[in-house]
Amino acid sequence: MTWRVVRPGIVVALLLGLLGVPLWLVFITSAKSRGDALSPSLALPRDGWHLAANYSEVFTEGRVWKAFFGSLSIVLPSTVLLLLLGAMAGWVLARRSGLVIAVLYAIGISGIVLPPAVITLVLLLRQLSIDGTLTGMVLVYTGIYMSTSIFFITGFIRTIPAELEEAARVDGAGPVRIFVTIILPLLRPVLATATILICLYIWNDVFYAFFVIGGRKDTLPLNLFQVASAGLYLNNWHLIFAYVVLMSLPLLVVFAVAQRRIISGITGGAVK
Repeated sequence: MTWRVVRPGIVVALLLGLLGVPLWLVFITSAKSRGDALSPSLALPRDGWHLAANYSEVFTEGRVWKAFFGSLSIVLPSTVLLLLLGAMAGWVLARRSGLVIAVLYAIGISGIVLPPAVITLVLLLRQLSIDGTLTGMVLVYTGIYMSTSIFFITGFIRTIPAELEEAARVDGAGPVRIFVTIILPLLRPVLATATILICLYIWNDVFYAFFVIGGRKDTLPLNLFQVASAGLYLNNWHLIFAYVVLMSLPLLVVFAVAQRRIISGITGGAVK
Protein backbone atom coordinates (compact mmCIF):
# COMPACT_ATOMS: atom_id res chain seq x y z
CA MET A 1 0.00 0.00 0.00
CA THR A 2 2.83 2.39 0.86
CA TRP A 3 4.55 1.80 -2.48
CA ARG A 4 1.30 2.53 -4.32
CA VAL A 5 1.15 5.88 -2.57
CA VAL A 6 4.82 6.66 -3.13
CA ARG A 7 4.85 5.94 -6.88
CA PRO A 8 2.41 8.77 -7.81
CA GLY A 9 4.45 11.08 -5.58
CA ILE A 10 7.62 10.18 -7.47
CA VAL A 11 5.95 10.83 -10.81
CA VAL A 12 4.64 14.21 -9.63
CA ALA A 13 8.08 15.14 -8.31
CA LEU A 14 9.72 14.21 -11.61
CA LEU A 15 7.18 16.24 -13.58
CA LEU A 16 7.68 19.24 -11.31
CA GLY A 17 11.41 18.91 -11.78
CA LEU A 18 11.24 18.59 -15.56
CA LEU A 19 8.65 21.33 -16.09
CA GLY A 20 8.83 23.51 -13.02
CA VAL A 21 12.59 24.09 -12.93
CA PRO A 22 12.87 25.51 -16.50
CA LEU A 23 9.78 27.69 -15.96
CA TRP A 24 11.16 29.01 -12.69
CA LEU A 25 14.53 29.71 -14.32
CA VAL A 26 12.88 31.76 -17.08
CA PHE A 27 10.67 33.74 -14.71
CA ILE A 28 13.25 34.43 -12.02
CA THR A 29 15.87 35.50 -14.57
CA SER A 30 13.38 37.94 -16.11
CA ALA A 31 13.09 39.61 -12.68
CA LYS A 32 16.83 40.17 -12.16
CA SER A 33 19.14 43.04 -13.04
CA ARG A 34 21.52 42.80 -15.99
CA GLY A 35 24.54 41.97 -13.85
CA ASP A 36 22.68 39.44 -11.74
CA ALA A 37 21.32 37.70 -14.86
CA LEU A 38 24.66 37.29 -16.66
CA SER A 39 24.88 33.80 -15.19
CA PRO A 40 21.28 32.50 -15.14
CA SER A 41 20.48 30.49 -12.01
CA LEU A 42 17.53 29.39 -9.91
CA ALA A 43 18.47 31.75 -7.06
CA LEU A 44 16.32 34.73 -6.10
CA PRO A 45 17.48 38.20 -7.26
CA ARG A 46 20.38 39.40 -5.13
CA ASP A 47 19.90 43.14 -5.69
CA GLY A 48 16.12 43.42 -5.74
CA TRP A 49 13.33 42.60 -8.16
CA HIS A 50 13.32 44.38 -11.54
CA LEU A 51 10.13 42.97 -13.04
CA ALA A 52 8.51 46.31 -13.93
CA ALA A 53 11.70 47.83 -15.36
CA ASN A 54 12.60 44.76 -17.44
CA TYR A 55 9.16 44.22 -18.93
CA SER A 56 8.73 47.94 -19.59
CA GLU A 57 12.04 48.04 -21.47
CA VAL A 58 11.07 45.00 -23.53
CA PHE A 59 7.79 46.69 -24.53
CA THR A 60 9.39 50.01 -25.46
CA GLU A 61 12.55 48.73 -27.16
CA GLY A 62 11.59 45.30 -28.45
CA ARG A 63 8.67 46.13 -30.80
CA VAL A 64 6.51 43.63 -28.91
CA TRP A 65 3.10 44.96 -29.96
CA LYS A 66 3.99 45.03 -33.65
CA ALA A 67 5.36 41.49 -33.46
CA PHE A 68 2.33 40.35 -31.45
CA PHE A 69 -0.13 41.50 -34.09
CA GLY A 70 2.12 40.04 -36.77
CA SER A 71 1.98 36.63 -35.10
CA LEU A 72 -1.75 36.97 -34.55
CA SER A 73 -2.37 37.79 -38.22
CA ILE A 74 -0.71 34.49 -39.14
CA VAL A 75 -1.92 32.22 -36.35
CA LEU A 76 -5.64 33.07 -36.58
CA PRO A 77 -6.23 32.40 -40.32
CA SER A 78 -3.92 29.38 -40.27
CA THR A 79 -5.75 27.83 -37.32
CA VAL A 80 -9.19 28.48 -38.83
CA LEU A 81 -8.18 26.94 -42.16
CA LEU A 82 -6.57 23.92 -40.50
CA LEU A 83 -9.57 23.21 -38.28
CA LEU A 84 -12.18 23.76 -40.99
CA LEU A 85 -10.43 21.89 -43.81
CA GLY A 86 -9.22 19.20 -41.40
CA ALA A 87 -12.77 18.66 -40.14
CA MET A 88 -14.13 18.39 -43.67
CA ALA A 89 -11.44 15.97 -44.78
CA GLY A 90 -11.66 13.99 -41.55
CA TRP A 91 -15.42 13.56 -41.93
CA VAL A 92 -15.07 12.13 -45.44
CA LEU A 93 -12.12 9.88 -44.53
CA ALA A 94 -13.87 8.57 -41.42
CA ARG A 95 -17.17 7.77 -43.12
CA ARG A 96 -15.87 6.25 -46.37
CA SER A 97 -14.00 2.99 -46.81
CA GLY A 98 -12.01 1.28 -49.51
CA LEU A 99 -8.51 1.20 -50.93
CA VAL A 100 -8.63 4.72 -52.37
CA ILE A 101 -9.75 6.20 -49.03
CA ALA A 102 -7.03 4.26 -47.19
CA VAL A 103 -4.39 5.61 -49.58
CA LEU A 104 -5.73 9.16 -49.26
CA TYR A 105 -5.70 8.89 -45.47
CA ALA A 106 -2.11 7.62 -45.51
CA ILE A 107 -1.11 10.52 -47.73
CA GLY A 108 -3.07 12.94 -45.56
CA ILE A 109 -1.22 12.02 -42.37
CA SER A 110 2.19 11.45 -43.98
CA GLY A 111 3.21 14.99 -43.13
CA ILE A 112 3.50 13.97 -39.48
CA VAL A 113 6.64 11.96 -40.21
CA LEU A 114 7.86 13.42 -43.51
CA PRO A 115 9.65 16.76 -43.15
CA PRO A 116 8.84 19.40 -45.78
CA ALA A 117 11.53 20.42 -48.27
CA VAL A 118 12.13 24.02 -47.19
CA ILE A 119 14.21 25.10 -50.19
CA THR A 120 11.67 23.68 -52.65
CA LEU A 121 8.90 25.34 -50.65
CA VAL A 122 10.54 28.75 -50.85
CA LEU A 123 11.17 28.37 -54.59
CA LEU A 124 7.54 27.37 -55.16
CA LEU A 125 6.28 30.41 -53.25
CA ARG A 126 8.59 32.58 -55.31
CA GLN A 127 7.19 31.14 -58.52
CA LEU A 128 3.68 31.89 -57.27
CA SER A 129 4.77 35.43 -56.26
CA ILE A 130 3.58 34.98 -52.68
CA ASP A 131 6.96 34.63 -50.97
CA GLY A 132 7.39 37.06 -48.10
CA THR A 133 3.64 37.62 -47.84
CA LEU A 134 1.05 36.87 -45.19
CA THR A 135 -0.83 34.66 -47.66
CA GLY A 136 2.26 32.61 -48.38
CA MET A 137 3.02 32.09 -44.70
CA VAL A 138 -0.57 31.04 -43.91
CA LEU A 139 -0.58 28.56 -46.78
CA VAL A 140 2.76 27.12 -45.65
CA TYR A 141 1.53 26.49 -42.13
CA THR A 142 -1.76 25.12 -43.42
CA GLY A 143 0.04 22.61 -45.61
CA ILE A 144 2.60 21.61 -42.99
CA TYR A 145 0.19 20.99 -40.12
CA MET A 146 -2.82 19.68 -42.06
CA SER A 147 -1.65 16.12 -41.34
CA THR A 148 -1.89 16.74 -37.60
CA SER A 149 -5.39 18.13 -37.96
CA ILE A 150 -6.58 15.24 -40.14
CA PHE A 151 -5.06 12.63 -37.85
CA PHE A 152 -6.81 13.81 -34.69
CA ILE A 153 -10.15 14.72 -36.25
CA THR A 154 -10.52 11.56 -38.34
CA GLY A 155 -9.89 9.34 -35.36
CA PHE A 156 -12.39 11.26 -33.27
CA ILE A 157 -15.15 11.18 -35.90
CA ARG A 158 -14.83 7.40 -36.10
CA THR A 159 -16.04 7.27 -32.50
CA ILE A 160 -19.23 9.21 -33.35
CA PRO A 161 -22.18 6.92 -34.19
CA ALA A 162 -23.06 7.12 -37.87
CA GLU A 163 -26.72 6.65 -36.92
CA LEU A 164 -26.89 10.33 -35.96
CA GLU A 165 -26.14 11.34 -39.55
CA GLU A 166 -28.49 8.71 -40.98
CA ALA A 167 -31.32 10.06 -38.84
CA ALA A 168 -30.63 13.57 -40.11
CA ARG A 169 -30.66 12.36 -43.71
CA VAL A 170 -34.04 10.72 -43.11
CA ASP A 171 -35.30 14.11 -41.92
CA GLY A 172 -34.15 15.64 -45.21
CA ALA A 173 -30.85 17.23 -44.09
CA GLY A 174 -28.15 17.60 -46.74
CA PRO A 175 -24.39 17.13 -46.28
CA VAL A 176 -23.72 20.79 -45.45
CA ARG A 177 -26.44 20.91 -42.80
CA ILE A 178 -25.33 17.62 -41.27
CA PHE A 179 -21.74 18.81 -41.10
CA VAL A 180 -22.59 22.20 -39.58
CA THR A 181 -25.35 21.19 -37.16
CA ILE A 182 -24.25 17.71 -36.09
CA ILE A 183 -20.58 17.03 -36.80
CA LEU A 184 -18.99 20.36 -35.87
CA PRO A 185 -20.67 20.65 -32.44
CA LEU A 186 -19.56 17.11 -31.58
CA LEU A 187 -15.98 17.93 -32.59
CA ARG A 188 -15.46 20.53 -29.87
CA PRO A 189 -13.13 18.36 -27.72
CA VAL A 190 -10.81 17.40 -30.57
CA LEU A 191 -10.94 20.89 -32.09
CA ALA A 192 -9.82 22.29 -28.73
CA THR A 193 -6.92 19.83 -28.70
CA ALA A 194 -5.95 20.62 -32.29
CA THR A 195 -6.16 24.35 -31.56
CA ILE A 196 -3.67 24.05 -28.70
CA LEU A 197 -1.22 22.01 -30.77
CA ILE A 198 -1.49 24.16 -33.88
CA CYS A 199 -1.18 27.43 -31.98
CA LEU A 200 1.82 26.06 -30.12
CA TYR A 201 3.57 25.03 -33.33
CA ILE A 202 2.87 28.24 -35.25
CA TRP A 203 3.22 30.76 -32.43
CA ASN A 204 6.71 29.55 -31.48
CA ASP A 205 7.97 28.90 -35.00
CA VAL A 206 11.02 30.79 -36.18
CA PHE A 207 12.43 28.33 -38.73
CA TYR A 208 9.79 28.53 -41.46
CA ALA A 209 9.04 32.18 -40.71
CA PHE A 210 12.70 33.02 -41.23
CA PHE A 211 12.80 31.45 -44.70
CA VAL A 212 9.38 32.59 -45.91
CA ILE A 213 8.86 36.07 -44.44
CA GLY A 214 12.17 36.77 -42.71
CA GLY A 215 12.78 40.53 -42.51
CA ARG A 216 9.51 41.47 -44.21
CA LYS A 217 7.04 40.84 -41.40
CA ASP A 218 7.52 40.63 -37.66
CA THR A 219 6.41 37.70 -35.55
CA LEU A 220 7.25 37.33 -31.86
CA PRO A 221 9.92 34.59 -32.12
CA LEU A 222 11.35 36.06 -35.33
CA ASN A 223 11.48 39.51 -33.75
CA LEU A 224 13.29 38.13 -30.70
CA PHE A 225 15.82 36.47 -32.98
CA GLN A 226 16.36 39.71 -34.91
CA VAL A 227 16.73 42.07 -31.95
CA ALA A 228 19.01 39.62 -30.15
CA SER A 229 21.18 39.29 -33.27
CA ALA A 230 21.28 43.07 -33.68
CA GLY A 231 22.81 43.45 -30.23
CA LEU A 232 19.88 44.95 -28.29
CA TYR A 233 19.57 41.87 -26.07
CA LEU A 234 23.16 40.68 -26.41
CA ASN A 235 24.08 39.21 -23.01
CA ASN A 236 20.94 40.84 -21.59
CA TRP A 237 19.45 37.61 -20.38
CA HIS A 238 16.98 39.42 -18.13
CA LEU A 239 15.43 41.05 -21.23
CA ILE A 240 15.53 37.87 -23.31
CA PHE A 241 13.70 35.88 -20.64
CA ALA A 242 11.23 38.72 -20.05
CA TYR A 243 10.46 38.63 -23.77
CA VAL A 244 10.00 34.85 -23.62
CA VAL A 245 7.53 35.22 -20.74
CA LEU A 246 5.52 37.85 -22.63
CA MET A 247 5.57 35.72 -25.77
CA SER A 248 4.20 32.74 -23.82
CA LEU A 249 1.30 34.55 -22.13
CA PRO A 250 -1.16 34.34 -25.10
CA LEU A 251 -0.58 30.58 -25.33
CA LEU A 252 -1.28 30.23 -21.62
CA VAL A 253 -4.57 32.06 -22.12
CA VAL A 254 -5.54 29.73 -24.99
CA PHE A 255 -4.56 26.71 -22.93
CA ALA A 256 -6.56 27.92 -19.92
CA VAL A 257 -9.68 28.31 -22.08
CA ALA A 258 -9.39 24.96 -23.86
CA GLN A 259 -7.71 22.76 -21.23
CA ARG A 260 -10.94 21.11 -20.06
CA ARG A 261 -11.40 19.52 -23.47
CA ILE A 262 -7.78 18.60 -24.22
CA ILE A 263 -7.63 15.17 -22.56
CA SER A 264 -10.94 13.99 -24.02
CA GLY A 265 -9.86 15.25 -27.44
CA ILE A 266 -6.54 13.43 -27.37
CA THR A 267 -8.00 10.13 -26.15
CA GLY A 268 -10.91 10.30 -28.57
CA GLY A 269 -8.88 11.36 -31.59
CA ALA A 270 -5.71 9.32 -31.18
CA VAL A 271 -6.38 6.31 -28.95
CA LYS A 272 -9.85 5.26 -29.98
